[in-house]
Amino acid sequence: MTSPSPQVWPTLRATDARALIRFLVDAFGFREVVVHGDGDRVDHAELAWPLGGGIMLGSVRDTDGDTWPMRPGTFGAYVVTDDPDGLYARAVAAGAKVHKELADQDYGSRDFIVHDPEGNLWSFGTYRGEPR
Repeated sequence: MTSPSPQVWPTLRATDARALIRFLVDAFGFREVVVHGDGDRVDHAELAWPLGGGIMLGSVRDTDGDTWPMRPGTFGAYVVTDDPDGLYARAVAAGAKVHKELADQDYGSRDFIVHDPEGNLWSFGTYRGEPR
């Protein structure tokens, strides 16, 4: 039996969605699945995480009828990685602003937190959650 595809999709808005997509791919290793929109505007984008799951994002909209009125830079996520040291080096080399240095935690995780160019917080670590 195959495992089901992820059904929780963290979502965010960006002032420069196309630049943020490039950063998330280059700095963190997300894989671009689809990007819809014209010119600089991104109406909908999906990025996959190599270990499963993914995120959706789009350009911020200035209209009163926006059904997803999130401000850019207000997103935060924890993402599981098998290689926090390598990912930390990659993220810093790509220009991620360090919020919390790479470190071992007392609950067994090795993790770090960085900001993307929009100001969102990204925490990466080895902690996979409690067994179910």
